[in-house]
Amino acid sequence: MVLILATIIAGVEVVAGTITIRGSDTMVVLTQRWAESYMALHPETAIQVNGGGTGTGFAALQNRSTDICNASRRIRAREKENCLRAFRKVPAEFRVALDGLNIYVNSANAVEHLSLEDLAAIFTGSARNWKEFGGADAPITIYSRENSSGTYEFFKERVLEGRDFTSAAQTLQGTAQVIEAVSRDSGGIGYGGAGFGEGARHLKIAPTRGAEAVEPTEESVVSGRYPISRFLYCYVNPDLSRADVADYLQWIRGSEGQRIVRELGYYPLPADLRAD
Repeated sequence: MVLILATIIAGVEVVAGTITIRGSDTMVVLTQRWAESYMALHPETAIQVNGGGTGTGFAALQNRSTDICNASRRIRAREKENCLRAFRKVPAEFRVALDGLNIYVNSANAVEHLSLEDLAAIFTGSARNWKEFGGADAPITIYSRENSSGTYEFFKERVLEGRDFTSAAQTLQGTAQVIEAVSRDSGGIGYGGAGFGEGARHLKIAPTRGAEAVEPTEESVVSGRYPISRFLYCYVNPDLSRADVADYLQWIRGSEGQRIVRELGYYPLPADLRAD
């Protein structure tokens, strides 16, 4: 049972005890590590971490069943409207890490790089064989994410330019499941966060056909050269005047929290966006 502590900080009465976090599956492992490290420093605070997808996190924020929404994309207009109806303000946005969306293939696949156009052709179903991209004469098996996922929405917007995924795509719950499937399927391809690289290898990606294919590294992601880079976010109800939530958000955006970001294979925020 969590001990609830009432305190006065900066003139505001707050209740410290349990912080609930819900949303992006891409961020679950990172957030669990943040939570473990933060609670070791602040034993009076318990942090509960749940995934379910970015869309699920925004729905929970709207109905006040979570303190923080983890998001692997920015808030949508309709989600802002829902929050405005719920608590009359737009949620406060915090950028907490950078991520290069990796394209994963089986280790036996001979293909080394693809362009954004190639990916669009594959994931919309107009390209169906690896020989079209210099690989083996073998069918392509597509692994995708559920449509409540921020990663799914980001990929659809950035790579498919709003077009629909092929109906042949197999939908999986999280990046770890996508990589597991690809690692067992010599013709498989999937996408996911940079922090889940074990069990399959990633491709270099070119912004256009014939352009230089770029490795997803910290430099290329931070600079934007890698063509499918993104920020990861936390969103908070601005009416939630809780010092424990504010302190946690400051800590994960500071030097210790960003050290954990790098340890797990994501990319730390640039210095001008950090909290210290």
